[in-house]
Amino acid sequence: MTRILALETSCDETAAAVVADGRVILSSVVASQAAHHAAYGGVFPEVAARMHVEVIQAVIGQALADAHVSLAEVDAVAVTRGPGLPGSLVVGVNAAKGLAYGSGKPLLGINHLEGHVYSPWLLTDREPPDFPVIVLIVSGGHTELLLMRGHNDYQRLGGTLDDAAGEAFDKVARLLNLSYPGGPAIEISARDGDPTRHAFSRAWLDGTWDFSFSGLKTAVLYTVRGQPYGRPLVGAAEAIDPARVPDLAASFQATVVEVLATKAARAAERFNARAILLVGGVSANQSLRAALIAAAPCDVIYPPLSLCTDNAAMIAAAAHWRYVVGQRDALDIDVLPTWPLAG
Repeated sequence: MTRILALETSCDETAAAVVADGRVILSSVVASQAAHHAAYGGVFPEVAARMHVEVIQAVIGQALADAHVSLAEVDAVAVTRGPGLPGSLVVGVNAAKGLAYGSGKPLLGINHLEGHVYSPWLLTDREPPDFPVIVLIVSGGHTELLLMRGHNDYQRLGGTLDDAAGEAFDKVARLLNLSYPGGPAIEISARDGDPTRHAFSRAWLDGTWDFSFSGLKTAVLYTVRGQPYGRPLVGAAEAIDPARVPDLAASFQATVVEVLATKAARAAERFNARAILLVGGVSANQSLRAALIAAAPCDVIYPPLSLCTDNAAMIAAAAHWRYVVGQRDALDIDVLPTWPLAG
């Protein structure tokens, strides 16, 4: 049995976990900062870094205790090296370096996006996915479409050219005077709305697997203001009528969901994928799950809600497959805030 202790501090969750053989979660501890950032309508980087420092030691201790193992009994220490907020990443990487140095255990720096990719491997009630698979990563700062032919083998098909889906949800939520984080708030509001009320255009970017949601966000802004799209905004913004919010939320969500689900399904057909892995924070959206299942020519696999958002168990799962092929990183590794998973 290979047991890996992993740390995750790429954004505003301080997390630690112990996972056995890349599949069995022995412990998973997450200290969320969401309530502290709500007043800003998004993550305040300096606040996030300070809060990681305050709690990371306790989170690591709790993860080891819950797994009933000591540091001496794990096989390696893994940590998110990037992408993410530089200050937040530094806290986790430095803590992992200290643990690895003090215990003599190998250190593995892991790509945060690869962690999301491996979250479905933590579903022990089913067999692991068969390759090749299409991976749709939809999180706060990332929208990526990948072809995964095997472990640690990725081809980037496309991604967002501007706002990621999660960013668009957060920004539109602010326009609609909804709470942070925007994804869950919009999904709840959309349940009472008509998704056909506002005919927002879909940016298909024909001939590519890329995405673009910035224009959609701007279209919502103009609709909220009641002004013709594409012309300079005139006058001060007025408070939005709460009665308009559900229809706007539903129409916006339907637009994002249709583009994401359709492109992922087309990619699965094009590359003869055995499954589509839907991962990342936005994968918790029930409308997206339903639309992708309806459109896909193959099985659709997504993690439980607890593994959709940032956590360290997924980092440990990814680290297992790096560990078994011999990855070992030096103690002088630095953070990589813009680290791509695949070219």
